[in-house]
Amino acid sequence: MNKRDLIRKTAEETGLSQKDCEAVINTLFDTIRKTVESGEKVQIIGFGTFELRARAARTARNPRTGEAVEVPARRVPAFKPGAELKQAVQV
Repeated sequence: MNKRDLIRKTAEETGLSQKDCEAVINTLFDTIRKTVESGEKVQIIGFGTFELRARAARTARNPRTGEAVEVPARRVPAFKPGAELKQAVQV
């Protein structure tokens, strides 16, 4: 499912127009992005947590040459699924 499909499905489920659903979904994604970018967590009970994690600097190896390459420290976005989402996808 891509963003367009998500908007269409949300419009069907809610009875709102696709234009209204697109505005809500875009605002939701922007809010999550800005919050995580600022270093705060976005925790949606039952669904999961969006957060920013720090990765330490490390030394890696180029697989072709075997040469050591320094990888700088960086911040990466992460998602940790909640208990209800985990249970919903259990086989």
